[in-house]
Amino acid sequence: MEKLISYPISVLFYLFFGLSLVIFHPIQWICLNVFGYQAHKKSVDYLNFFLTKCTNILGTRYTFKNRDTIPKNVPIIFVLNHQSLYDIIGIIWYLRRFHAKFVSKKELGKGIPSVSYNLRHGGSILIDRKDPKQAIPLIKELSEYIEKHKRSAVIFPEGTRSKDGRPKEFAQSGLKILCKYAPSAYVVPITINNSWKMVKFGAFPMGLGNHLQFIIHEAIAVKDFPFEELMQKTEKAVIQSIKN
Repeated sequence: MEKLISYPISVLFYLFFGLSLVIFHPIQWICLNVFGYQAHKKSVDYLNFFLTKCTNILGTRYTFKNRDTIPKNVPIIFVLNHQSLYDIIGIIWYLRRFHAKFVSKKELGKGIPSVSYNLRHGGSILIDRKDPKQAIPLIKELSEYIEKHKRSAVIFPEGTRSKDGRPKEFAQSGLKILCKYAPSAYVVPITINNSWKMVKFGAFPMGLGNHLQFIIHEAIAVKDFPFEELMQKTEKAVIQSIKN
């Protein structure tokens, strides 16, 4: 029944979602090329505000727990499980004060209005998952960027989305480079729940009435632990709060 009801609602959702992406694409360009970084960042924030409102059409709700525990005025490395592309719009809007930059696959760097432009010009990096060596200098560059500007990097160590909410094995390499070249950073593990249910039928129709929960765990200072222990603590924090 949910799937049947979702067809007309999903059409409405995609209409407004796509319209938001198209409208904000030239806005981003103007903000960046005329007014600079801060204006572009604001345009991306409000794009994602409107995208979250589009998901409200589907009955989607967002809860971010423990946001006040995230350290301020220091570099942050957000480490999350990955369930759908809708994880990202929530992160950008609700954690906007931390200037989140993403480690993303290169395929997203073209063809998507607003999204591709922001990934190419907003400080995120695009990596070729088939060429790990190419990723190393890019992740190092991102590490040095967040260390210098006290901003944040977002990494999904699973490397791909979980289609049923069950976590995949965490890869260490990306997080290890981030920690090495951003030594004053704090790793903040975050568990995402229920995002996969938005696409449980595939791209169309959408899942309805989902409550996306982002559980923010205790920050871990990179300098306080050997990397192996830090990785273990981070993965445990993320996985133990996942609900299938």
